[in-house]
Amino acid sequence: MKTKNWFLIETEEEYNKAILRYEELKSSSKGTLEHKEKLLLVHLISDYENSVSVLPEVDPIEIIKIRMEDFGYKSADLAQVYGDKGTVSKVLNYKQSLSLTMIRKFSQLLNIPANYLLKEYQLKTSN
Repeated sequence: MKTKNWFLIETEEEYNKAILRYEELKSSSKGTLEHKEKLLLVHLISDYENSVSVLPEVDPIEIIKIRMEDFGYKSADLAQVYGDKGTVSKVLNYKQSLSLTMIRKFSQLLNIPANYLLKEYQLKTSN
């Protein structure tokens, strides 16, 4: 199989071609030219996705709520992943900060880059 010369991905069309080619190569054997091409495609695809996908400038809790809505999740679904419904409720109501464990788990579950969940945000103080 002949490898293709790849360049930075700049358009949706180039992106789609790269995805298709990656699918053809994803099970290529380590050490082959096809494997090296696959590794390059992973980098190029990731770079393009990072350049075009911009999450809104909102606080981490709003991002979580938006993604929950996107996936049709309820707070109980997050609690199932995290293990504590009360803490999840407090976090979603701005009464407690996200923990590092929550950031890791919610980042994976909701497909949110962890750095978006690390941003500071204001908690609601009880009067």
